Amino acid sequence: MQFGKDTALRLLIVDDSVEAAEAIVSGLRNAGIAVRPSRPENEDEFQALIDSQPQDVVLAEQKAVSVPFATVMEKVNASGKDLPVMVLTSSIDEDALLKMMALGARRIVLREYMDHILHVLRSEWVDLEARRSYRRLEAQIREIERRCDTLIDSSRDPIAYIHEGMHIRANSAYLEMFGFDSFEDIEGMSLLDLVAPKKVDEFKKLLKQLSKGETPPPRYETEAVTMEGEHFPAVMEFTPATYEGENCLQVVLRKQEEVFDPKAAEELERLRQIDQVTGLLNRQTFLRALEDTVGETAAKATTHGLLLIEPDHYARLLQEIGLDAADELVAALAERLRATVGPDDVVARFGEHQFAVLTHNSDYPQTVRLAESLRAAFADAVTEARNHSLNVTLSIGGVQIGEKIANVPAILGKASQGLQSTIGVGGNRAEIHDPSATDRAELERVAAWVARIREAITSDQFVIHFQPLVPLHGAPEEMYETLLRLRGEDGGLVQPLTFLPIAEEHGLLGEIDRWVVGRAIRIIADRQRLNRRTRLMVKITQASLQDEGFVQHIGEQLKIHGVDGRLLVLQIPESKVFTNLRAAQQFQAGVAEFGVRVGLEQFGIGLNPFQLLSHFDASFIKIDRSFMKELGASAEHQQRVREFAAKAQELGKQTIAEHVQDAGSMTTLFGAGIDYAQGHFLAPAGPEMDYEFG
Repeated sequence: MQFGKDTALRLLIVDDSVEAAEAIVSGLRNAGIAVRPSRPENEDEFQALIDSQPQDVVLAEQKAVSVPFATVMEKVNASGKDLPVMVLTSSIDEDALLKMMALGARRIVLREYMDHILHVLRSEWVDLEARRSYRRLEAQIREIERRCDTLIDSSRDPIAYIHEGMHIRANSAYLEMFGFDSFEDIEGMSLLDLVAPKKVDEFKKLLKQLSKGETPPPRYETEAVTMEGEHFPAVMEFTPATYEGENCLQVVLRKQEEVFDPKAAEELERLRQIDQVTGLLNRQTFLRALEDTVGETAAKATTHGLLLIEPDHYARLLQEIGLDAADELVAALAERLRATVGPDDVVARFGEHQFAVLTHNSDYPQTVRLAESLRAAFADAVTEARNHSLNVTLSIGGVQIGEKIANVPAILGKASQGLQSTIGVGGNRAEIHDPSATDRAELERVAAWVARIREAITSDQFVIHFQPLVPLHGAPEEMYETLLRLRGEDGGLVQPLTFLPIAEEHGLLGEIDRWVVGRAIRIIADRQRLNRRTRLMVKITQASLQDEGFVQHIGEQLKIHGVDGRLLVLQIPESKVFTNLRAAQQFQAGVAEFGVRVGLEQFGIGLNPFQLLSHFDASFIKIDRSFMKELGASAEHQQRVREFAAKAQELGKQTIAEHVQDAGSMTTLFGAGIDYAQGHFLAPAGPEMDYEFG
């Protein structure tokens, strides 16, 4: 399971101390877990939170007075919800521990050890999601079985389900073929009774083989007999299946004269499976093969390799040979791939110019060697297309399929992530994810990205995009937020979530902050020379709060470029200010001397966000984007937004709503008194500052 901002943990904390609860929340956020915490003040609030809002985990202080632990367990158990409760304690008492476990607590966590809280909470969260996934899958399976049953019943093909040689299900076409009025007439009857006597001995051998688990033949020709004694040549097609939880065989039985020419049917099926341009398998057929392979991995613990492949600088290659020659280029790439892979490897056209290779029974070194051979086959040779000799290199992202990642969406996601990462650092390389040896692959990937980020800082390879902040009340003013991108080797842009976590891990966020702030000041100066008074809002990170020279750097840049400091607005996440309050206060006081304002972003996700404002005089608050999700339809989110706006107005703070996606949200924000709105509904982010504010 991924822990990040897109998968927020809904945490219900029962603790008499707000500060102690907030410290736990901050520790979780600093560890990369997005948290949506709630803290009830009394038993009624606890009951209301369980009843009205979905929760993931309850973290309850053993000796809490506001909501005693016994009451917590009583209300959780009475709710009937799958809501794991963890006991928060400072020391372990054996008798107390046994009593809490008897009440239904799942785990005990030690308050003084944040690493222990993190480990246990992650484990419980993963278990909870696994249970939820299992329930969802059960529901989906029941729905699929219901639909399949309906489809089978309405099918014109005669279909029956056979368990241990007996009929357990048959559709109308099957009953009609043999002269039965209803399924009750055939239920429990042996399939042998519908086979002509002279074919029974041969058919018994087949049933015996199937009972031993041997693979059924795709087609079996025999002679069938109806209840009236009419004999007719028949073809049976067997498929392993399950019916009402029992393993069985699905049998499709057709009269011989109704069966299509086998060769024609085989050719038609082949045409359905291939891509007409390249002759490779198409995406749908490849996905079925991948699903079968993943199923085998889960059942037999086998290992296989998956590669996703794209030619580098594809747009540039098309420019060389002409857009109308795209199919010829793709066909030439496919031919080179086909000639390079092994005879048992499965190759497919997976997208417009993306290919996929599935190599069976391959361990990690073999998968890496295949990827490298594919890369070298292109890098060391010339590809011919439309009378052009092209130097084509490949970006390859792959996954070693094994028990630890025997899930099709996860496999494709990891392969795609590796492919995009490879493209981002210049291409002509392969990045293979091995869940059993993550450290090795991760070290190589991170090292390439660290070098790429350092180069971007020193060589000005970052790019700034702008998104307008639209005032909802009062006179319009020109104000944009700056959004960081990284220019890729192929001219495309790499999104910040791809490289910022690596930059943070390797201490590069401070350098990036300096680059962004310096570039923003120069842009403001350029706008001033055009008689445009443009205010820019810039995100800075926790690293800059610890940088003693950052305030001086801002002052120097403002002076060098002759920029009014009031046009520069800095924003810091609420959680980072809470955990670095003294440094944030000093930083704010320092930049205030230049007229620079500082505000809070991701506001509202703490336990008591407005308490922070009594210690940190933010110029504005930017409401966390999670409150914008389905704002027009969510009464809970609407109420929270109104509370934020009212409290901010009382304190004299401006409010900003980001990630606004629809007109319904705009209506709610306007009525709540929010000062600024920002989001794709109003204007997408882009490289130009061309929004008409007037």
